[in-house]
Amino acid sequence: MSLRYYIFLKDVLLLALTSFGGPQAHIALMFKLLVEKRRYLTDQELIELNALCQILPGPTSTQTITAIGFRIGGPNLAYLTLLVWIMPAATIMALAAFVISYLQENNISLHFLRIILPMAVGFVAYAAWKISAKVVNTKVAIMLMVVSAVLSYFFRSPWVYPLLLIAGGAVTALRFKQHPQEKDKRLHIQWANFILYVGVFILAAALGGATSSLPVRLFENFYRNGSMVFGGGQVLVPLMYTEFVQFKGYLTGEEFLSGYAIAQALPGPTFSFTAFVGNLAMREYGIAGQFLGSFVATVGIFLPGTFLIFFVIRFWEELKKYRVVRASLEGISAVSSGMVVAAAIMLYHPIDNTLLNFGIVVATFALLMFTKIPAPVLILTGLLLGFVL
Repeated sequence: MSLRYYIFLKDVLLLALTSFGGPQAHIALMFKLLVEKRRYLTDQELIELNALCQILPGPTSTQTITAIGFRIGGPNLAYLTLLVWIMPAATIMALAAFVISYLQENNISLHFLRIILPMAVGFVAYAAWKISAKVVNTKVAIMLMVVSAVLSYFFRSPWVYPLLLIAGGAVTALRFKQHPQEKDKRLHIQWANFILYVGVFILAAALGGATSSLPVRLFENFYRNGSMVFGGGQVLVPLMYTEFVQFKGYLTGEEFLSGYAIAQALPGPTFSFTAFVGNLAMREYGIAGQFLGSFVATVGIFLPGTFLIFFVIRFWEELKKYRVVRASLEGISAVSSGMVVAAAIMLYHPIDNTLLNFGIVVATFALLMFTKIPAPVLILTGLLLGFVL
């Protein structure tokens, strides 16, 4: 491996350890380090890669940095990029799950988490506002957002979410004539990675249905979620909450919120939260089982997006010229916004509806909206208040 590749991986590790604030902040830091300082690619190339990853299901910033690795050094460097990017946050989230599991087994109170539970709801509410303010700017988009929020709140089956996303994209795709037409739209498609993506999906679903093995079923659950999440980690939250807390009961609402709050205090991909969920889902199988749960959850959630970015990046230049593709993005984004709105409401339910808790939600939202206090500082402050109050 060339020296340039080592330097690039060192830069990826630096981003993984310092990029707080979610996908938007991640992209800003990529501009600063990978474009302005290192010149691995141009401004326009990074903007287009990020746009491509927003179209695809999966973790947007993870797919973007993996795609950069692919452009620089092909598939091998891309897989190493993915590993370096996700390892720090996923490891910390797995360790956090171990700690919470240990405290509960030894009847040690989790009362110190009481402040960050409503804070986590405030983070989701802020994400809902931020996403909707950015992408919902037409009457059709507003309608789709409201309908999506209502349906995803009242119909909490895991399969409702992908159906809503497909329907939303179809609605705005019908308005494709509003977009300018472009010529020279010949697609040259290499199908290998798509076949691999579908093959793993089918195999995981078949094995998950045929076996009682929890690790296999967890891999299928997370691979399916990773295949159907548009809009990043905030949209993943309602899917996981519905499936793993309400539907399957692998962990409690309080545990889920604790993990989500901790994830907000960490740099790197928001999808690393899955290491926490997978860990607690396997707690009955001991430490080795919990480690396996974190591993299969992390691999399952990140793998489909990786397959898809490897597949699409080869013909992205031709694909983005199609008006139907560009038009469908409006509906997909609006539906994603509605899901996050519903998530903020659902996540508040496990918390005691007291004036203090509601006030913490509102205060967290206000601090995120009107100040520049970093998310890790807010979460750490909440943890400290939980210990002293």
